[in-house]
Amino acid sequence: MLQLDAVQTLALAGLALFLGYGLCRVVPFLARYNLPPPVVGGLVFALAAWAAHGRGTTLFSLDTALQGPLMVAFFTTIGINASLWLLKISGRQVLVFLLLASGFAIVQNLLGIAVAMGFGLHPMFGVLAGSATLTGGPATGLAFAPLFEQAGVAGAESIAVASAMAGIVCGGLIGGPVATVLIRRYQLRSTHPEDHRAPPEERSVDVATESQREHAALKSIVVLLVAMWLGASVSSWISATGVTLPAYVGAMLVGAAVRNIDDRTGWIRLSVPTTDLVGNVCLALFLSVALMNLKLWELAGLALPLLVNLGLQALLVSVFCLLVLRAMGRDYDAAVMSGGFIGFMLGTTANAMAVMRTLVERYGVAPRAFLVAPLVGAFFIDFSNALIITGFMNWLD
Repeated sequence: MLQLDAVQTLALAGLALFLGYGLCRVVPFLARYNLPPPVVGGLVFALAAWAAHGRGTTLFSLDTALQGPLMVAFFTTIGINASLWLLKISGRQVLVFLLLASGFAIVQNLLGIAVAMGFGLHPMFGVLAGSATLTGGPATGLAFAPLFEQAGVAGAESIAVASAMAGIVCGGLIGGPVATVLIRRYQLRSTHPEDHRAPPEERSVDVATESQREHAALKSIVVLLVAMWLGASVSSWISATGVTLPAYVGAMLVGAAVRNIDDRTGWIRLSVPTTDLVGNVCLALFLSVALMNLKLWELAGLALPLLVNLGLQALLVSVFCLLVLRAMGRDYDAAVMSGGFIGFMLGTTANAMAVMRTLVERYGVAPRAFLVAPLVGAFFIDFSNALIITGFMNWLD
């Protein structure tokens, strides 16, 4: 058995991460449905450990001491990037879309609880297989997993990954077809149908000097660390009231406060691309460590409940898109947003973007959809979903 300390574990996670990137390049299915490379690479290690466990062997023992700080760091960057100023860009549309997404997250949990009770499982299973992993994706599911484990859901981490991965695939599969049906059913047209180019993914080129870039990176990291420091006190204070919540919430709230104060005063002048970069690195390593440490054999007997839950969730979100279409204006942009809605309510924001890009390449540009859906899917839904999950956990406790 290979026994690794915290640094060696992180190094192995890095190797798993790049294994995932390699597999996503050479296996078309993985790229087509936007499966996250750190999840793919980590899952390979988890599957190898599962195979070894079946033969009575343990391949490796990991020290996951750095997993928690990496997770908190990622969600803190989400808070730092959640500027209220962004709501003013397309305020009403963003707010309506966020309310729809938050409302559906509640419905996801109610349906999940009903499925769990139908199979004689702990009601918390339904929340874990609901908005915690479908709306939240693998990162949120793994962040809340320890709390679900404490509440009585055995193998919560494995359940979280299985549900999130299945949701990502399902969201990529059905988002485009459902939106296409809406576009054809209501004969919707792009205002510029001749332009079938998706909005570019590349960020604008940073023309700052090397020293300015280093300063921006250092500033983002220091602000991140201070927000995590203060956030730990905020989380402790909230927990003292008897409210169950994951460790990252306090830091995320502090990060959001710092960002919005900076927007108004300009004292710090935080760089959003730099903070994004730091957060993405932390997320990738966190997911790799978490996936490698999974005990997939704990999923035995839960495959059927997970499949039934996912099938019902997919059907429900497809029907719910009719409401999304009407609420967002019943036009072409609203139909494209509906496809994106399925993408991130069952998977991740990357799914949403991939679904919407496929649609606009065929039917023409939808600029409003590419403004509203990423803002809600990448930033604001994480806040409301954390509150929703916490509320359900305290209600069911």
